[in-house]
Amino acid sequence: MIRSLLVLTAAISALALSQAGSADARPTDYAAVAAAINETMRAHHYDPAELEMPAYKTIEAAVTAAGASATSDEVFVERFRTAWQDAPFSHVALRPAQQSAEELAAYLDSMRIGGGGAVLTWMNDVAILTVNTMMGLDTIEEIDAAYDVITGKGAAALVIDLRNNGGGAFAVRPLAAHLLTEPFDAGSFVSQGWNRSHDRPPALEDLRAVAPWEGWSVRAFWADVQDHALVRLTITPAEPVYAGPVFVLTSKHTASAAELAADILKGSGRATIIGETTAGEMLSQKMFDVPGGFHLSLPIADYYSATSGRIEGVGVEPDIASDAADALEIALQQ
Repeated sequence: MIRSLLVLTAAISALALSQAGSADARPTDYAAVAAAINETMRAHHYDPAELEMPAYKTIEAAVTAAGASATSDEVFVERFRTAWQDAPFSHVALRPAQQSAEELAAYLDSMRIGGGGAVLTWMNDVAILTVNTMMGLDTIEEIDAAYDVITGKGAAALVIDLRNNGGGAFAVRPLAAHLLTEPFDAGSFVSQGWNRSHDRPPALEDLRAVAPWEGWSVRAFWADVQDHALVRLTITPAEPVYAGPVFVLTSKHTASAAELAADILKGSGRATIIGETTAGEMLSQKMFDVPGGFHLSLPIADYYSATSGRIEGVGVEPDIASDAADALEIALQQ
């Protein structure tokens, strides 16, 4: 889901960097690495037509040039990042790898970030749930536990703070599920299979023609996204359900799966969004092994909200626009 659902996000980028080892001392054919990067992108990117646009072709040429001139891993990675500074789409990264992409993906399904993914505080009888990432089994547990307390204490209102949430994976599910009383069709992940055979985004009838995807595994999600033209994201209610007023705080740093959460809660009518338009980085990212001991992360699926359309490059607009720093105060005034 999901930078991310699923997308992976900045949280996964940080994880991958933490797994990276020292650069291989053996000489690396960076020209071959650059060629493999470009081939991998064209093989797996969600929309081949986007790769024929001038903006991407300029980047592709810059990556080739980086391969021809780089003398070290550090130089090659830096030139790759420079080439992608003004990217036409998000969720692309290159980093050193200590293990295979498959091994890292397996770890993502069981990872625990060590706590602090979701923190519940109170201001009088208003619950403030600060969700810092959508990654980690312990983040999911913290969200579930928070709703037990929120409903048990009968909070007068709930504020969900996503202002510093760069996304992640499936913690978006419980965050939204405890606020719904019936299943909600959030939207669809659109893969290369759809874009090769359609020149339009999916309509609501296309979304509802496929069975809902309700899993939790990042690896399973990646496989299903690549095997199916559309993956339908449906959020099913979870007990206990909090029925009171909800306010979601956003900023320009709210990205990927955090944007997904904001869009679900806005589109379902369960929350008022306060703050800034979100980052507009809502694609589903997967990691691939490339020669030279690198992981290339690239977007394998686009996402279309059932209520607001495409989020990539657009973001989720607030209901009440304000500077991010003022959003909590405005929410409390409501």
